[in-house]
Amino acid sequence: MAEQLIPLPRIAAFENLGLGLFVHWGLYSQFGVGEWTQKIHKRPVAEYEKIAATFTAADFDAEDLARTAKNAGMNYIVLTTRHHEGFSLYDCCGLNDFDAVHSPAKRDLVAEFVAGCRKYGIRPFFYHTMIDWHWEGQETVNLSEKDFGRYLDYLCASVEILCKNYGEIGGFWFDGTWSRPKSDWQLGRLYGLIRKYQPETIIVNNTGLEHLGEYGHPEVDSVTFENNSAKPMNRTGCTKYIAAEVCKTMNYHWGRSENDFAFLSPRDVIEKAAHSRGCGANFLLNIGPEAQGRIPDYERSVLAILGKWVALYREAIYEPRPVTGVKCPGRDFILQAGKTYYYFAFDLDRQGDSNVMQSAHASALRGVCNFFTGKVKSACWLDDQSAVEIVQNPDAGVLSFYTPGFTYGSNTVVRVLKIETK
Repeated sequence: MAEQLIPLPRIAAFENLGLGLFVHWGLYSQFGVGEWTQKIHKRPVAEYEKIAATFTAADFDAEDLARTAKNAGMNYIVLTTRHHEGFSLYDCCGLNDFDAVHSPAKRDLVAEFVAGCRKYGIRPFFYHTMIDWHWEGQETVNLSEKDFGRYLDYLCASVEILCKNYGEIGGFWFDGTWSRPKSDWQLGRLYGLIRKYQPETIIVNNTGLEHLGEYGHPEVDSVTFENNSAKPMNRTGCTKYIAAEVCKTMNYHWGRSENDFAFLSPRDVIEKAAHSRGCGANFLLNIGPEAQGRIPDYERSVLAILGKWVALYREAIYEPRPVTGVKCPGRDFILQAGKTYYYFAFDLDRQGDSNVMQSAHASALRGVCNFFTGKVKSACWLDDQSAVEIVQNPDAGVLSFYTPGFTYGSNTVVRVLKIETK
């Protein structure tokens, strides 16, 4: 049965990472109209190649990136080592010269990225496209099966460089098999290559917007929900325990877009991060650095606010896991770590003077059904350690308590109650 599956150590460790930062950065960042500009805006390859001559990476600071992620409570970063445009941030070692080393940057930016991550205890993950709009001047979706086979040789050689030249890697994040659903992508060959050099790395393959959270090849360690909300994992039919991850972009583009103002608010980010953990999924939040690698001010600010929220509720975010059979009101949920439970409360009211607050209520009743059969020992809010009185009927499995509204001057969006049991 799926419920009896036990995660491999590397998968359990991945789940404990909890929060991660996705970074979409490449030549497309200089156009400032999104990462798919070459395809959508029909830019010829020859024209597109010209912007490589202005790629300096002058503002890219790998240590600053890693430090920013760490302060936001994130434990891993996924960097686009090569996106669909075919330009690589790493040294291609002679496979081609369409890379950062042969641009005005004259640096192996992936090497810098890995070094920055290691300094701050961040796990480096490599995003790598499976498709290419530049290879031999063609789009891989249009290749004959014979030429596609040659392209796969090039793809495997590219991934082998990443496997061999940068030390231990936290994971590989692939994207693009959805572009040729009828072709043989030789995934066993690719994943076998990775296992040869990086046996404990996490393998993620984005199955695309039409196949969210689907499980594919047995070497895949985590499914992903691209730009959507997580759902509790159904591991029925899986040959091993599979993790889950939500990757969410800050606005409507993954790469920098000058005139996309539809950003997530800090409230949105906190709620989505919490909801992901409630479903047992990691939360991977994307940013699109500016043309030469600088972290934009808004994204930096949102990450800082997320970090403050994480600091208040840290012990509830990483290792606790969802509890089956729990029914909470609204969007609330409970996580468990041993005999300790964490109740995540959404949509709390506010306390205060009605002359300065449009809606102010002292408290609201919350309830949990079909859950606690043991005796509650104590309960308190994690942020201020204030005690909460729990009323329960262990035989019926019913637990309830009153939640005071946020006091004037405070609103953490999602508040976490710590419940200790005997």
